Amino acid sequence: MSTIAGKAAAARLVDHRPFMAGVIVLLIVEATLIFLGWWMRTDSLLRGWLVAFAMVSCVPIGSMTWLLIHRLTGGEWGLAAAPVLRPAAAMTPMLILLFMPVLFGFRHIYPWADESAAISPDVARWYLNGLSFLIRGAIALVGWSVLAVTFAAGLGSRLLAGLGLAFFGLSISLVAVDWYLSLEPHYVETAFAAMIAVQQLLAALAVTALIAPPAINGKTAGDIGGLMIATLLGVVYLEFMTFVIAWYGDLPDKAEWFLKRSGAGWVSVLITALVIGALLPFAMLIVKAVRCSRLGLRVASALILFGTTLHFAWLLVPAFDDQPAVVAASCAGVAILLFVSLLTGAALAQLLEGPRAE
Repeated sequence: MSTIAGKAAAARLVDHRPFMAGVIVLLIVEATLIFLGWWMRTDSLLRGWLVAFAMVSCVPIGSMTWLLIHRLTGGEWGLAAAPVLRPAAAMTPMLILLFMPVLFGFRHIYPWADESAAISPDVARWYLNGLSFLIRGAIALVGWSVLAVTFAAGLGSRLLAGLGLAFFGLSISLVAVDWYLSLEPHYVETAFAAMIAVQQLLAALAVTALIAPPAINGKTAGDIGGLMIATLLGVVYLEFMTFVIAWYGDLPDKAEWFLKRSGAGWVSVLITALVIGALLPFAMLIVKAVRCSRLGLRVASALILFGTTLHFAWLLVPAFDDQPAVVAASCAGVAILLFVSLLTGAALAQLLEGPRAE
């Protein structure tokens, strides 16, 4: 029965023209990036694509994690948010496609892959090398995809949810270092992966509140607003404590990482992200009337997503020498991925709601 249902769902997706249009656009863009990355030195395009991937992937991964959490804890907030969380999580398998340009062009992105002297021989041999990078990324993306599709379809058990959260905690600890922190391989930060995970949770909630299905109102809106406060404080706390510990330790590698982000331009980006993307929405959400209002949640969510975008730019782009080109490429990548997400997300929402309506 499940096989028949799966085939029927796949057939409905294939027949959905916007979904197929989104997939075709994505495949064309990725084929172009892979071709250019394989045959030419298109470092800026590939680096910009990685930054765009980091920003856009937050929503599917965060949505998958919230589905696992809700399966364990229950609550009306999860039922109200399901019309957004389920199709967003169901897009997780597409991250495998999105990551292909990074995988094929990783030698043009990561210094440890292009310069033998960038890291110690032992680290290069046992951890930071092409094969290990591929294996860890594949395990994480495939595992997340299986979990996301299973729980988006409403098939996962509480035991699987618990095991899935444990798997997510382990896998994000590895790939957050591989994909993002290893852009500067001499910098080490133990809280970095946790910050990325909480940022993903925050972004997924912000998109859910921004779309705000009709069921999100009153108490459920207040619950989602409360979760947004908790995750927002988590991101700010982890980022601030990372800086305090690095400042107190006064180690050269950590100081160099922050010095790259301490120029006037990047400090302005960080302050803007903090004020508009954290302090202002926090001040809004602690007011119960705003937190329980669909309009208030939408405004706060839009500000949080803007701050999230700036935060990822501050984290990743200063690692590169060609920063203006990387910013331009990442903006184009985000625009393309958002367009594809709108097309495919609408199709997945119809597919997931169809069986429930019946």
